Amino acid sequence: MAADQPPAEPFRLLFVCSGNTCRSPMAEAIARRAVGDRGWRHIEVRSAGTGAVAGSPPSDGARAAAARHGLDLDDHRASPLTPDSLAWADLVLTMSPSHLLRVVELGGGDKASLLTAFAAADDPDGIPASVTDPFGGSDDEYEATFTLLERLIERALRRLEPIVAP
Repeated sequence: MAADQPPAEPFRLLFVCSGNTCRSPMAEAIARRAVGDRGWRHIEVRSAGTGAVAGSPPSDGARAAAARHGLDLDDHRASPLTPDSLAWADLVLTMSPSHLLRVVELGGGDKASLLTAFAAADDPDGIPASVTDPFGGSDDEYEATFTLLERLIERALRRLEPIVAP
């Protein structure tokens, strides 16, 4: 980009789950790292929850799973899904159909998709219908969720590349 050109308008990606303490914070952290690894400086990533209690910390299981993969969720605090958070986003990716329904109810359906459906658009083989909530589960359940999120986000970012790559 030439020095006299204004910066590109940021592309804003919002991940949504229930409490914004497990799946969506892990997805946010995974996506931020993947975006950074690609050198995409004009992408902003956030997360929210359909039933989030504002300011709640991430679950211990989510923190531990993220830490095993070199990501730190300690500063994350839950944010409720609101019409303002939907207005901020260019793309909303939800973890389950109930989250997608809530996004639609709040007026953001035209820019929302299940993360699994969005990631499986080109090849649905081996992609589950939704991302299971590991809340209260074992370390293995959190690890499985984290690994699935990594795979889904990689596929989603590859799909977004023609739109957002510099």
